[in-house]
Amino acid sequence: MKKPRKPASGLVRREPSDHKGTFGHLLILAGSSGMAGAAILACRAALRSGAGLVTLAVPASLQAAVAPAVPEAVTMGLPDTAGCFRPDGVSRIKDAVKDKDFTALAMGPGISTHPETAKFVVHVLDGVPLPAVVDADALNNLALQDRAQVAEMLKRRGGRTVFTPHPGEMARCLHTSVPEVVQDREAAAKELARAWGGVVVLKGKGTVITDGSTVEVNPTGGPGLAKGGSGDLLAGLIGGLWVQMLASGRVEGELAFRAASLGARIHGLAGELAEKELTAWAMTPSDVLARFPDAFRKSAQ
Repeated sequence: MKKPRKPASGLVRREPSDHKGTFGHLLILAGSSGMAGAAILACRAALRSGAGLVTLAVPASLQAAVAPAVPEAVTMGLPDTAGCFRPDGVSRIKDAVKDKDFTALAMGPGISTHPETAKFVVHVLDGVPLPAVVDADALNNLALQDRAQVAEMLKRRGGRTVFTPHPGEMARCLHTSVPEVVQDREAAAKELARAWGGVVVLKGKGTVITDGSTVEVNPTGGPGLAKGGSGDLLAGLIGGLWVQMLASGRVEGELAFRAASLGARIHGLAGELAEKELTAWAMTPSDVLARFPDAFRKSAQ
């Protein structure tokens, strides 16, 4: 059995003359009726990541409720149907990309699998030329589409995509079963990375990060992270770390891979700290978020 490699550092150093533009601008597309919390968690994680700017786009009917929960972020309301994104919102995103100079986007936490949202997901990934973290229901919507067409579309993105499935989402994306995924997690992650042309973060004990050839197994984390909302934090965190690397130019190497690896490490460290203090039973994703500063401190040592 191969010994897991220690994840590479990728924290972007700070200089006295830096400004918010130095550290990138993340656009988050998240939330739906009943799932505003997922959008808030992903946004708060991105804000805690060190990103210079974060814009949270949600279905318009959610904006008034979400905005006060993330006062440091810009919020944007997109056209919605029954509290879910619909495809005509993509033109709004394209206009915003031209105007706001976004560095990357993160999409999926709590967006639902409404048929209109499925079209929205495909149109965003096919028509918005930004590096993208694809999580949660964005993955579930892709899994519902024609496999060959999805693979062709994603490969056109040129590897500028990070996919963050848990085993259930991975099974849907590969059209297989959860037991088969769990039986060989590394093989499953490699298969999806090769099929879709990006970096895959297969969550769970020993999170696997791979681009289809290079593989890292994250050593941090614990069972206390096995709760709804934990993945939303990870998606926002990876997106926030990635925009810093891209915008600052201070990190070398495969930046998508490095952001995914560092994000998994910090997220896991924060989970360990929360679990030690609060127990795996009583800790919540908000408790994990509150330990991000200490996890960053440990990662910087």
